[in-house]
Amino acid sequence: MSAVIVIPARYASTRFPGKPLALLNGIPVIQHVYQNSKGATSAEAVLVATDSETIFEKVLSFGGRAVMTSAGHVSGTDRVAEIARSLSCDIIVNVQGDEPLIRPEMIDDAIGLLSDSRADIGTLVKAIERPQEVVDPNVVKAVFDLDGFALFFSRAPIPYHRDAWKELSVSGIQGLSFKVYKHVGIYSYRRDILLKLTSMRPSVLEEIEKLEQLRALENGIKIKVKETSWETVGIDTPRDLERVERWLNLSS
Repeated sequence: MSAVIVIPARYASTRFPGKPLALLNGIPVIQHVYQNSKGATSAEAVLVATDSETIFEKVLSFGGRAVMTSAGHVSGTDRVAEIARSLSCDIIVNVQGDEPLIRPEMIDDAIGLLSDSRADIGTLVKAIERPQEVVDPNVVKAVFDLDGFALFFSRAPIPYHRDAWKELSVSGIQGLSFKVYKHVGIYSYRRDILLKLTSMRPSVLEEIEKLEQLRALENGIKIKVKETSWETVGIDTPRDLERVERWLNLSS
């Protein structure tokens, strides 16, 4: 199966305007994402999809490939789908443009999930190590069946351990003796499924949780997950950028 990675990147972020161009250790965030994505061995091409001429020119300046898209898209998934319509590959991988710590191995894992003919979408999860992430609504939790297919995603702590969690707080859930998984927001889609999904109206659960992947589950689209050991940190604010920069400097 042929796969293409598409990185949606917009300039007008509410909390951090221009963040794809923000410098991380002297290199634009979007360049980190692009170069890490290029390392994936299962994909034949990497494209940046953007509505910003400034981002477009920056990608070209470091030797990357970029495509201009409509400025009217509600989500990055819609932006990726616009590009997918002009591609003839079997699989489209959506790698977020604000994930500079994405690893090539993670992309290859997401693509590999679609070798299961039952799977429509592939994505990753990671076991939570810090109790504060369990109660953080910005950290999306996932539960899945014995075959690795997603049952639900939520901003709430799931599954809720009734007997172990006497108090739903960081202090009340210290020393977890069981695994709670957080969702890592990378997706591999069968091309036709991506186009079908983005043509659907937002679903009820999606609107409640503000999670696009619930539209897929509500419509019977099968999402297969794989556990990863790699940690990623999305950049939503300038403070996140500083945190990632400190992490990179400590690990180098």
